Amino acid sequence: MNYILADNQELTRFALESILSENGESRVFKVTDKAGLVQLLKEHQNAIVVLDYTLFDFADEDQLLIVAERFELSSWILISEELTPHFLRRVVYASHQFSVLFKDGTLHEVREALHAVSSHQRFISQRALEVIINHQQEEENHPSILTDTEIEIVKSIALGKTTKEIANERFSSVHTITTHRKNIFRKLNVNTAHEVVKYALRAGLIDSSEFYI
Repeated sequence: MNYILADNQELTRFALESILSENGESRVFKVTDKAGLVQLLKEHQNAIVVLDYTLFDFADEDQLLIVAERFELSSWILISEELTPHFLRRVVYASHQFSVLFKDGTLHEVREALHAVSSHQRFISQRALEVIINHQQEEENHPSILTDTEIEIVKSIALGKTTKEIANERFSSVHTITTHRKNIFRKLNVNTAHEVVKYALRAGLIDSSEFYI
């Protein structure tokens, strides 16, 4: 079994490598950026990637999903201190390749996740399940048309920022932000940025004291 440790915390890498070494037949590769990760996946397409998404250089979840789709034989264990409900729902529902646990989990849970994924089974920790379920219940009780990312982009629009400026701030491409803008306009059935901000103010998505419209 080939494992790729994609985590930029040295202590975490050491701990995970120690756990993986318990199985003498495992080979462990360490990588510190997306380019190196892609190169290793080209050489070991059925590897298990243990990734701290929050510390890696993925611009957004779209990039992560694209890489996972490109290497469809790979499996991914997402292990971070914190992951947003939106991110969790997006990746968990998008692909069965992803398993999830948090760094505050027990050693037993980490070993359980590694064993499950190496046996071609998915592992979603109890905490991750609770985050997903609670967020879904909140949305049902307080429905919002816009996603968390779209709301953040609306806030940037309200501050008068251009598409290019928003893209730079979010480490995304201009094309990605343009797509988000189009989706926002379509969802709200509006035609101008001014109408978007007016809707967001009425809906309480942004605080009027923070913006000059």
